[in-house]
Parts: sequence; structure tokens; C-alpha cells
Amino acid sequence: MKSEKKFDIDKVLGEIFKEYRVKNKLTQEKIAEKLGISVKYISRIENGTGGVKVETLVNYMNILGISPNVIFEKLIVNEDLKSQLELSRKASKLSDNKINFVISVIDLLENL
Repeated sequence: MKSEKKFDIDKVLGEIFKEYRVKNKLTQEKIAEKLGISVKYISRIENGTGGVKVETLVNYMNILGISPNVIFEKLIVNEDLKSQLELSRKASKLSDNKINFVISVIDLLENL
């Protein structure tokens, strides 16, 4: 099984955080303020040269509206997990009514 290196993980996370920060029209300064960390640290994270604490990761996701699927889809290599991420990614594009329908179908399948 392929193992992801810390550098590769940091690089992927940095790219995602920058993409979503820009998409949300936020400056590094504003994100730093919201996260309670320095602009220098934000810059290092976005450049992939600084690691991200779990607390910072979760707060980034909440502030910028980043789904766990977005974070992990580029990093997961386990085929079973990739299938679960794909299912979740597709479900996230559905309306609430359709999501509830899919949940009902899954509930039925679990009880077979």
C-alpha cells in the first residue's frame, strides 16, 4: 500500500486551503484572524511548508466550508475508502429530498 509522505499531505492541504480561501474572497490576514493564528503560519500552510494541527484543520474546514471528502479524496489510496468517498461526494450534490431517499434505500439494504 502506498504511504503518503508528510510533505505531500502538507502540499495537498495547502492547495485546498488556498483554493477555498480565494473562493470565499478572504485574505490571508482575515483567515489568520478567524483562526487565531499568524499570517506567516497561514502562508506556510498554503505553500505546503508548514504542517497543520488537527484543531487548525477542523477550524479551517468549518470556516471555509470544506467537506472532509475534499480534504481526503486526493490523499486516500485504499480502494474501499475511495469508494465510500465517491458515494459521499455524489450524495453531497443531491437535494435534501434525494439525500433522504438515498438514506432510506441504504437503510433498506442494511436490513436485507
